[in-house]
Amino acid sequence: MAKRAPIEVFGEWAESGRDEGMASGHQSSVNQMLQLALPTDRSFRFLDAGCGNGWVVRKVSSNPLCTKAAGVDGSRQMIEKARAIDPQGAYIQDNLLVWTPDQPFDVVHSMEVFYYLEKPQDLLKHISASWLNKGGVLVVGVDFYAENQSSHNWPEKTQISPMTLLSINEWVSCFVDAGFQNVQWTQIDAKGDWAGTLCVMGKL
Repeated sequence: MAKRAPIEVFGEWAESGRDEGMASGHQSSVNQMLQLALPTDRSFRFLDAGCGNGWVVRKVSSNPLCTKAAGVDGSRQMIEKARAIDPQGAYIQDNLLVWTPDQPFDVVHSMEVFYYLEKPQDLLKHISASWLNKGGVLVVGVDFYAENQSSHNWPEKTQISPMTLLSINEWVSCFVDAGFQNVQWTQIDAKGDWAGTLCVMGKL
């Protein structure tokens, strides 16, 4: 069976309702990532990269310090679903590697997106160059990484390509090479054979 592009598969997941299970499955990791990344003493603009049905955008938009929450995703079906749920929300359908916002953001969040790129470092560089204010924060969560052995069969299991397997050190190096400083990482909700969600965060 020929492998398929992530955007094609995610579009089908939106149509079948599988996106809702993804949101609930990622909720704990995302909550902890947001706790690490969101300012608590000043207003901020927030962007979710690979926002799916927009659940993280809607969550952050309720934060009283958030002056703007937006999401961008390559999947037409995901964005249509986000807009149907939240007609007043800011949801953009575009290629993450080429899209540029009208105004930069203070926090960019992304969960389970970056390894679906052949070269994740290209998106990291694009974000640092075009998406973030000076001093802004990027926080990325990935479950498919070298130290998480339980995830290594996913390319065959899902028949999705590309899926880029990097180690923790390689992810940190990609952040540093893209111009991020104070790069930190942690593994969230590790349990048994599951090494947890790898969360990498850096400041511009």
